[in-house]
Amino acid sequence: MKPVAVGLATFFFLYVGCALLSSHVGAAYPLEDGERSEAHVKFVDAVKKLQVGYGWRNVSCSLCKALFIIVDVALVAEVNEERVAWAVAEACVKLRLAEEQVCRQITELFRNDFILALQESYLWPTEACGILLGPECGHFDIYAPWNVTLPRVPKPPVTPPSPPKPGSPRSRVLFLTDVHWDSGYSEGSSADCKEPLCCRNQSQHPAWYHRGAGYWGTYSKCDLPLRTVENMLQNIAAAGPWDWVYWTGDIPAHNVWAQTRSQQLRELVTITRLIQKYLGPNVTVYPAVGNHESTPVNSFPPPFVHGNHSSSWLYDAMVKEWGPWLPPQALQTLRRAGFYTVQIQPGLRLVSLNMNFCARENFWLMVNSTDPADQLQWLVGILQEAENKGDKVHIIGHIPPGLCLKSWSWNYYHIINRYESTVTGQFFGHTHVDEFQMFYDEETLTRPLGVAFIAPSVTTYINLNPGFRVYYVEGQYPGSSHLVLDHETYILNLTEANYRTRGPDPNPKWSLLYRASEAYGLGTLFPSDWDGLIKTFLRDDRVFQRFWKLYHKGHVSEPCRDACKTTTVCFLRSGRYDDPRQCAHLGVSGREMERAVRDKTLC
Repeated sequence: MKPVAVGLATFFFLYVGCALLSSHVGAAYPLEDGERSEAHVKFVDAVKKLQVGYGWRNVSCSLCKALFIIVDVALVAEVNEERVAWAVAEACVKLRLAEEQVCRQITELFRNDFILALQESYLWPTEACGILLGPECGHFDIYAPWNVTLPRVPKPPVTPPSPPKPGSPRSRVLFLTDVHWDSGYSEGSSADCKEPLCCRNQSQHPAWYHRGAGYWGTYSKCDLPLRTVENMLQNIAAAGPWDWVYWTGDIPAHNVWAQTRSQQLRELVTITRLIQKYLGPNVTVYPAVGNHESTPVNSFPPPFVHGNHSSSWLYDAMVKEWGPWLPPQALQTLRRAGFYTVQIQPGLRLVSLNMNFCARENFWLMVNSTDPADQLQWLVGILQEAENKGDKVHIIGHIPPGLCLKSWSWNYYHIINRYESTVTGQFFGHTHVDEFQMFYDEETLTRPLGVAFIAPSVTTYINLNPGFRVYYVEGQYPGSSHLVLDHETYILNLTEANYRTRGPDPNPKWSLLYRASEAYGLGTLFPSDWDGLIKTFLRDDRVFQRFWKLYHKGHVSEPCRDACKTTTVCFLRSGRYDDPRQCAHLGVSGREMERAVRDKTLC
């Protein structure tokens, strides 16, 4: 058996590095033309492009393994938390992953929970470096495959959706995701600092050749001041009425090395109550849990973990703050594991999933990754009950299913296939950009049967305009599909808001960036329409480049061609992780697809 120190030191080091490298590389900044012919851009290269200043770009495969071996050997003789933490912090500093203070703070923050979760988890340096640098450096697959159980009820015949009759009612649904409010945001501070998050009190003042943080936000690795969030909510309230709201999490900023539970709860309460204040008591908000709500970031133990290491501190606060929006039965499962279901209106049910139970960055899944909290099996029961009643179901969550652990992602895909006539809407966030992922029939992978909408973020992180989404859904009447008929994206143009002749606009307006039906010439937004749009992207590059600009909420400096385009289209076609068949015709291999997904996934 491998020494405990090997598992602890290797994986502790891996996740500290992962948390520090939590930029939206590959997803929030355009790739340059003329880069290597491979159909992806490595994580370390994308970090270099963003000038984040971390050191993984200097680490070769052989050096990575050597570093882990040195740390592991040093810890074999004396295994204890202090020594492990000291070694990891030293390695973080020596590799220049971040400034020394950041390295030491995040090591201390992760130490207790992480070591408890990994006392029986063992990885060789080759496996750890395989995760960090890709499969060419090593193989990592400690998650055993598993399958959910579907009821022995025949799948009903599938009837292709048809557009509603003119004049049929529509529901107008507001969608918010990835607010990332930074309480330390400071106008005029450096937007080009060395830390993982800039535009803060700690970022100091910029030199003459560096940018300063803008009043309403900044095109950089910066999150938002509270005034921008509040201004957005004021504009949203004025643009009502709203039938209901989906809100898919990520409230805190990206200063993941220096967060506390009390700080996370204060930010949860602040943003929740601002939403309640501006939208009023007559608008119901349906939230989902993001990966940044916890501290350490991504730390979401399954329900069998009790005591101080559990997530009770977070879920209990959510139950209290979200109680006015949700019925008692939904609050019970929210308190237990962060997910719930609720009837929105006759004929339409909502399922809010805790997608942290599918995330490879959630180190608690090293203990047991088989359907954590029995969430997917629970989902099957909800969908079967809805099918029996003839109800339709919308699913919301933070992390898109195509970025999840392989077995979780494939099981979810299988569930969507079985209940394609019941699940008529899927809504996610997390990537901060404007995209979607397709679901096809499992037999031929040619018939489109579902689409997961991935909405852009409220935050600017990284190099984006702030934004929010509005969905128009087939309304309530007998036989309604409750499918998405259209959607709009609104942004705050930071260039206009920050730089007027006499200073920042005191009351900037959030403007319509685009309407999907008009931008792409779509009569409806059914799965077949999005499949057809992907084919158009491959035939007509002008349409794809329009998508690329909207993908970045209107702030993009360079076109996306060649490898950038093929990997982007590959992601759109692949609603499940690691499915090379969907991208073979694009010349993207399974290994290249895996790298592209890793580049997009947040730590």
